Amino acid sequence: MDKKIRFGLIGIGAQGGAYAGFLTGKAGFPGMPAPECPPHCALGALCDTDPAKKSMCEEKFPEYPFYTDWKEMIASGDVDAVITTVPHYLHTEIAMYCFEHNMPVLVEKPAGVYSKEVRQMNECAAAHPDVAFGVMFNQRTNVLYQKVKAIIESGELGAIRRTSWIINSWWRPDSYYRQSDWRATWGGEGGGVLVNQAPHQLDLWQWICGVPNKVYAKCLYGCHRDIVVENDVTAVTEYPNGATGSFITCTHDANGTDRLEIDLDGGKIVVENSKTATVYRLNKSESEMNETMSMMEVSKLVSGNSGGGLYTEEKFENTDGWGKQHTTVMENFAMHILEGTPLLAPGSDGINGVNLANAILLSSWLGKEVELPVDEDLYLAELNKRIAEEGKFPTR
Repeated sequence: MDKKIRFGLIGIGAQGGAYAGFLTGKAGFPGMPAPECPPHCALGALCDTDPAKKSMCEEKFPEYPFYTDWKEMIASGDVDAVITTVPHYLHTEIAMYCFEHNMPVLVEKPAGVYSKEVRQMNECAAAHPDVAFGVMFNQRTNVLYQKVKAIIESGELGAIRRTSWIINSWWRPDSYYRQSDWRATWGGEGGGVLVNQAPHQLDLWQWICGVPNKVYAKCLYGCHRDIVVENDVTAVTEYPNGATGSFITCTHDANGTDRLEIDLDGGKIVVENSKTATVYRLNKSESEMNETMSMMEVSKLVSGNSGGGLYTEEKFENTDGWGKQHTTVMENFAMHILEGTPLLAPGSDGINGVNLANAILLSSWLGKEVELPVDEDLYLAELNKRIAEEGKFPTR
């Protein structure tokens, strides 16, 4: 098949610029080589309201049309689909316009800032089922996480008992937050680490382990940084089956940690740095050992003389190079349009991570445990209080 989907990029900042590089074979971020362009994808046009971005694109991508109005680009005939790499609040507005104008849309993460607008976007998408709708959850393409999910869904290790993700491996100095006026603001970005860095992990966490039904959280705002939004988060969750979870993230840890642990009836899965997974399969389930083992047998296990061991180990790794995951999502989206290939990350899935992020913030603001799905009207009212106090942007 020679057909290619021509993508229109709305927003040519760091991410949009990288995607332009992916789709043209030119370098994206400084010092990072561009991955090979997906076989059924191409760059169709670029769009940004910043005159400086227009000059940059005309120099770097002179053969591609440039628009300052994304609605004009959608109507131009130059693109077959669009990708939204814009401030978070704009994702839902652009997506709904695309649905209503028969334009496939791949929304950058997060799907939106607050669950009410994301629900409305999903309802609009459902009313236009023939328009392709995806979300850039590129880490779902990581074969390591796909295998972890498959192991859990197979039931071979039994039910999940406890999950824990410490994800601090994205240090950001104040200079990062000063790049744009909308960054690290309630009215411009909608929050901090939970809407900027952590959406991928929030998505993977619920995609692999299920959606919790309760959350209690402590968030610090402007922790060691000159910002007003959350950049240090500790959340404790509960699941319908009684399992518990914890999610810890921040942007001020220069050393950083990325460790996911999933404790199940029949073993444990540990993922380090999103690159290496170890599956520990108990020779007997913990429940069976609890019911049958004597303290003498326990002593042998503790001393290392277990006579066959407590568990077996399996290790596997992810070897994706820079940009591989993003281009895989683009190619999957293109093939969904061309041949109906199932989406790796349907756009409607985006609400799960937004709900979780909203619940974490709402719990912190109210100082109490909250239930999921989040009370969307209460969350929006509390968010608007903070936008009003900030005084830089209109409330929602």
